Amino acid sequence: MDEAVTKGPLALRERDRVRGSKRLRSLARAQRRQATDAEHLLWKHLRGRQLMGFKFRRQGVIEPYIVDFVCLDAKLIIEADGGQHAEQIAYDARRTAELETMGYRIMRFWNHEILRELHSVLEQIQSALIEIPSPQPSP
Repeated sequence: MDEAVTKGPLALRERDRVRGSKRLRSLARAQRRQATDAEHLLWKHLRGRQLMGFKFRRQGVIEPYIVDFVCLDAKLIIEADGGQHAEQIAYDARRTAELETMGYRIMRFWNHEILRELHSVLEQIQSALIEIPSPQPSP
């Protein structure tokens, strides 16, 4: 395999998928400006490597999707779901399956959970960060 393709934390193909198209980046920017109260609250605790030193991105692009929060190092996606997600269960299941095939783990929390039980939500995210799967099997 070409060394340039595999150098760095993300292979070029993965980097392009994470960077996204101009259209998706623009849409992600707009979504950041229209964040819900739950997203604002959770972001306050995820930003700036506050959670165990892990860097999270808000409204991150992972082609062909925009995810609420993503930690690329841990390949962990956090979704803050509002009422509309109760009506789009099939779409969310397909989206989750596709993101999982890319190697991501997805955690979903209802907005009311984040607003009312933030401490519990943060503990669950910390547990997921601690359980980062090893990239290679143990001998």
